[in-house]
Amino acid sequence: MDSILLLIMDGLGDRPDVRIDGKTVLQYAKTKNLDSFAKKGMNGIMDPIAPGIIPGSDTAHLSLLGYDPYKVYTGRGPFEAAGIGIKLKEGDVAFRCNFGTVNEKLVVKDRRAGRIKKGTKELAKMLDGIRIDDVKIIFEEAVEHRAALVLRGKNLSSNITDIDPHNDNMRINESRPLSKNAERTANILNKFVKESYKILNEHPINKERKKKKLPPANIILPRGAGIFPRMRSMDEKYKLKSACVAGISLVKGVSRLAGMDIINVKGATGGVDTDIDAKIKAVIKALEKYDFVLVNIKAPDLFGHDGDVFGKIKMAEKIDKALGPLKDVDCLKIFTADHSTPVTIRNHSGDPVPVTITGKNVRVDDVKNFDEISCAKGALCRIQGKDLMNIALDLTNRSEKFGA
Repeated sequence: MDSILLLIMDGLGDRPDVRIDGKTVLQYAKTKNLDSFAKKGMNGIMDPIAPGIIPGSDTAHLSLLGYDPYKVYTGRGPFEAAGIGIKLKEGDVAFRCNFGTVNEKLVVKDRRAGRIKKGTKELAKMLDGIRIDDVKIIFEEAVEHRAALVLRGKNLSSNITDIDPHNDNMRINESRPLSKNAERTANILNKFVKESYKILNEHPINKERKKKKLPPANIILPRGAGIFPRMRSMDEKYKLKSACVAGISLVKGVSRLAGMDIINVKGATGGVDTDIDAKIKAVIKALEKYDFVLVNIKAPDLFGHDGDVFGKIKMAEKIDKALGPLKDVDCLKIFTADHSTPVTIRNHSGDPVPVTITGKNVRVDDVKNFDEISCAKGALCRIQGKDLMNIALDLTNRSEKFGA
């Protein structure tokens, strides 16, 4: 049976833009390799969750892997924590966090501490392992200003509000319980954040940053609380030995909680400078060993959030060029996005994304180009994200008959 490659170009879907003659990014960009895959495959458009529902990257990836996000998604925190290698236990409550900058009145001056790049490991060590009441704090840095926090103890709840105000020049929020059993957790989180300010504000790294007129990383801003989710592994669900190639901790976390091996690639940053060629080389090698390989390329989403239409076009063309070596790989290949991030709105939208499936046993339709409008005319028609794994399993002769 052939291996399955699911290549997700994060946020690649878009809407018409007057700056490029009313076309979408994919309609405007020169993508000869993606067009070639479309010509040799079966095409359609896909609602990652359901029509009109705006997906997050976390819920979208869950859906594309065949998990019901309405059942297994408890919040972004656990996926961020798992993505940077924290081993979660049942009952843990996890948060995604920023190192932020506040003044003495705890007003946020910079939610990202100047996108700090150095020193966060040392700062994180000062917080990791401390105890608030009878709850253990597990804290680790991620990329740049990002980090993950885990509260480990008894009778904790994720049903609390964020401390991160999500905007600069606002005082940090007090976390509030959204249910009676969450009062204790909210109190512990509030104590931790205030303690983080006491510990970090006078740290030598931050004193040095202040001398250099750089924003000190003097507080932790948690958000996205979630309790450790119960998920069957990809092996249990599909009997697939699976791996993930990604630069961002969120996708690594979703994959790790799905029981997938994480393949770390040098130069895979999750940013616009990510080494796409190195990722594709790693994918080709992984397909020799694994039944299923997921690869995420984050960069298009970043340009969408920035409203940079021409940057997104260049990135689409850069990705397309890197996909050339996949033409010679014998496997079932799926090319799609996890959601649309239109440059005109600078955020995720509920617009469906194009999807191309090519390989043995795949019916070839009349579609010639990989874009939102061309693919909509293909044989796949319009599907939902939850359909994708079933289709892939069937095309690789792994499905079991339903009924007599």
